[in-house]
Order: sequence, then C-alpha cells, then structure tokens
Amino acid sequence: MTPDAPTERFSDRAQAYAAARPGYPREIATELMRAFALPQGAVVADLGSGTGLSCEPFLRAGLTVIGVEPNDAMRTAGDQQLAAFARFRSAKGTAEATTLPDASVDLVIAAQAAHWFEPRAAGQEAKRILKRPPHAALIWNDRVSHGDTFAEGYEALLTEHGGVEYARVRHRHAHHDLVAAFFGHAGYRELRFANPTELDFDTLAQRLYSASYVPKADAPGHAPMMAALRRLFDATQRDGRVAMVFETRVFWGAIE
Repeated sequence: MTPDAPTERFSDRAQAYAAARPGYPREIATELMRAFALPQGAVVADLGSGTGLSCEPFLRAGLTVIGVEPNDAMRTAGDQQLAAFARFRSAKGTAEATTLPDASVDLVIAAQAAHWFEPRAAGQEAKRILKRPPHAALIWNDRVSHGDTFAEGYEALLTEHGGVEYARVRHRHAHHDLVAAFFGHAGYRELRFANPTELDFDTLAQRLYSASYVPKADAPGHAPMMAALRRLFDATQRDGRVAMVFETRVFWGAIE
C-alpha cells in the first residue's frame, strides 16, 4: 500500500488530528437516536473512526460504539482518546471490509471519512453488518470559507499550499452523488448543525498540519506555509484566538 493510499495517508498526522480537529455536536447522536428509534445501549459502527472524535457524542448518549479503522496510528490514538468509555472498542478493518459479523449493529455512521470510500461497496458492507432496517448516517464538518477575513484568508492559504490535492479533497466532501451511491438511492434526509470553534495559534497550526494534503514538516513548502499562517493569525486574532466556523451536515436514511 502506498503512503498516499486513503487508509495510510494520516499515519504521521494522527497526534495532530486527535489534538486539533473539530469535534461533533452532541445533538447529532440524540437526533439520530430519535429518528431511528434507537434504545440506550444500541450498537453503532463508526466506519473510518480515526482518532475517535465522531465516536464520542454517541458514547456520551449511552450507545455502544465500535470504531472501525484501518490505520494503526489513528486507531491507537482513538483507543487512547476513548479509554474511559467502557462501551467503546475498536476493530481493524475498512469501510468495504469491516470484519464485523452479519446483522451485528443497529446503526452505521461515517464522519469525515466517506469521501475516501468506494461508496457502493461500503454501503453494501454496511447493509451486511446492520440489523433491519439498515440505518446509516454520513457526517461531514464543512468549514465555512467565506464571510470574514480569517475564513477567506485560511481558504486562500489552503488553496495555495494544498494545491491540486486540496482541490480534489474539497470537491469530494459531502458530494450528493457519493451519498446516493452509498445509500443506493437519493431519498436520504439531511440535518445541519452549527459547529463553531475557537483556536489559539498552536492549535490552529496543528489543525492545519492534520490535513493530509498540506506539506509535511520536512517538505520544502512547510516553512512558507507556516509563515503565512502566522501572518494570517496575527492579522485576524482577537484576544489570542481566531474563530473557525463549521457546519456539520448529516445525511441519514436506510440503505437499499
């Protein structure tokens, strides 16, 4: 497997990912529990669970979560992050081959991950491991890239330093064709939640570095990128922080 393969691309960024990526609103879990009539203790499989950020709202809502993650560094970080939750365990597997038994979970989710999947194959694997009806939700934190100087400056920084790879990843996020392919139809529903975050410079720097498409620390483009980030932060910070705003989008329904 090449270092650029989807399952390996975050291997050397796991700690930055765990420390600085935005979490997910707690209301996601309660809204999906209501929509799908899930009882306390129901089992959720989180495909591409990474460092466990997307598992936490469901664990706090009293659900059991299995984090399915192929990347060893990310899965280890998730195990450490969620060690206090007795209802969590991880499994080494992919969205297309989870290793979980047939009809063993009540809900499948994937957060900030489905754009790396082969969507129809992942949807059919999710259907295999789900009880009936086969309920699922695909979740993305979409960063707001306009409306203020910091948001627009950060978008320009990513465009410049993330290059072609950033453009490719950006256009894959929450793509309706992808979502329809996963569910096998276009009749899914959508929820949206505001998800603002405030960052000091160190956390902002880690959040930037957690992106798989920006230059690594030993790459020639890393120092100019960080200098540009410093200038942007200094120009837009208030009381030592900047606001990065996300809209969390949740696509939910039953898989055909």
